[in-house]
Amino acid sequence: MSSRTFWVGGNWKMNGSVAAIKELTSTFNAGNVSSDVEVVIGAPFVYVHLLSETLRKDWAVAGENCYVKSSGAFTGEISPEMLKDVGAKWVIVGHSERRNILGESDEFTAEKCVKALAAGLKVALCVGELLEEREAGVTQQVVERQLGAAVKVLKEEDWANVVVAYEPVWAIGTGKVATPEQAQETHAAIREYLKTAVSPKVAAETRIVYGGSVSAKNCKEAAQKPDVDGFLVGGASLKPEFLDIVNATQ
Repeated sequence: MSSRTFWVGGNWKMNGSVAAIKELTSTFNAGNVSSDVEVVIGAPFVYVHLLSETLRKDWAVAGENCYVKSSGAFTGEISPEMLKDVGAKWVIVGHSERRNILGESDEFTAEKCVKALAAGLKVALCVGELLEEREAGVTQQVVERQLGAAVKVLKEEDWANVVVAYEPVWAIGTGKVATPEQAQETHAAIREYLKTAVSPKVAAETRIVYGGSVSAKNCKEAAQKPDVDGFLVGGASLKPEFLDIVNATQ
């Protein structure tokens, strides 16, 4: 077994309400979960403080995005320092919805990583290919391009506070799931890339998690793969079944 601590993140996206979050955290807080799994829940900005106040203390809270400045005339943006101030310990950057709907570049995403880490947040860095890129056989080139922007600007020691989330875009919210074999193949290739692009130590220690229609039904087999170090969960993290995903290795 890997010495890497299994990591399970929830990404609530643009979902939730005060009442729904109180009900869900009550369920999560009562859940019996493995103590050797690191759990992080990403919430919309307006609910980060509420979640950090109500969620069980052995789990952490993440922002779903951040900006690249600490403060200033950037209407509507949120800085990593602000996230930290209201209780977040992590931030998700580079999600495909940010890249593909909002047009955020690899370089901008990498800059967010630098800023968030400097502010004392840990980072879940998302990478992944579109369906046409998978069909064209360029998955690895796409993922290496996305990671490469971060490799250029992060120091080797920064990677200790980064989780890489591989999310094939064609599998997000579609019900289609990369097979455990497809996930393992890409995760192993990412690890090999980190080995040459950063260092063997970073490659061996960085957690690479899978995202894309993860559910309680399909998570157990993938969790057994040697290079799948956890999951970033979308829709299922808004349901009690998220507890089953946290316990995928049990």
